Amino acid sequence: MTPSLPFTHLGRYRILRELGRGAMGVVYLADDEALQRQVAIKTLLLPDDAKESRELEARFRQEAKAAGGVSHPNTITLYDFGREGNWLYIAMERLQGVELRELMEGGPLPLDGALDIAGQVALGLAAAHERGVVHRDVKPGNIMVLPGGRAKIMDFGIARMKSSELRTATGTMIGSPKYMSPEQVAGHMVDQRSDIFSLGSLLYEMVTGQPAFQGSNFGQLLAAIMHGAAVPPSQLRPDLPASIELVITRAMQKNPRSRYQDAGEMAGDLAQCRAAWNRAHPSGVAPAADAAPAGSREVDVDVTVPDGQGGWPLAPGFDSSEGLRLLAQGHGTPARQGPSWGVTAWTCGYLLAAGVALLVAFGS
Repeated sequence: MTPSLPFTHLGRYRILRELGRGAMGVVYLADDEALQRQVAIKTLLLPDDAKESRELEARFRQEAKAAGGVSHPNTITLYDFGREGNWLYIAMERLQGVELRELMEGGPLPLDGALDIAGQVALGLAAAHERGVVHRDVKPGNIMVLPGGRAKIMDFGIARMKSSELRTATGTMIGSPKYMSPEQVAGHMVDQRSDIFSLGSLLYEMVTGQPAFQGSNFGQLLAAIMHGAAVPPSQLRPDLPASIELVITRAMQKNPRSRYQDAGEMAGDLAQCRAAWNRAHPSGVAPAADAAPAGSREVDVDVTVPDGQGGWPLAPGFDSSEGLRLLAQGHGTPARQGPSWGVTAWTCGYLLAAGVALLVAFGS
């Protein structure tokens, strides 16, 4: 037993070693002595302040219950919740695979693999959303790809514990700003459509090798997410089919009402796109990419799935011409149309919220 471990047991779980650390907790490998299996134990040490301790425990307990109710092949399974002294803990299945983050370090993924992973994540999110659970931290580091290709979403319910990958001058932000939705960045209440935006950003990076939104500092990143336009992914990967670009476009709309409203609907379109891609490239090798600009290439949405290769109809609004036009706005390809008063008001509200957030972050 490593001397630095603060305990030997948490409940019926015998702690073996540390697996990783977050901003507020530590994950350990442990033996479940009752069921004779190894599990991962995520812990949280409660602070001395009584009020803060009560709030953290209530949140941890409520979210553990919500996440524990999600049962799906593409989500991590939670087994138990408990308390030992000032330590709270959640026991969950131990996943042995490769984080998607590591797979993406080598650049763009093969399209078949990217669509497969994104589709599995969408199905897992749909199952969580049906239980009223919004992940709020969909990012490569929270997706594990197991041997055989099964993708599992991790850290349901306690994603708000995670520290940010980016820091402000005054502290940390909960979650991972690079994949956050505009409403999440603005501090508004979020629903399942926020996770859909994050998945769209993740798929964008999987197929292009570049984040959808970037900035040299925290403020620039916020501004890009709030009102910046992502470079059309086909400009970065010219062989990208228009149908896949449309799915990304729809998922990443700034206004939540313009996105997919249901992750299962997005999963259906991803399945259609993947079937069409594999049908066109049975050997798994794509033809040489056309170097022509995305704005000049022919729009082709051939996503009909032969019998036996899929069962989902295309989602309402699956129109690639309109999707490409929306995505290209702000890049000078088509003429920009004047926004409606509703869209203008929505945008102004988010810009105001972003300004307030920046003043708070950098005013000290």
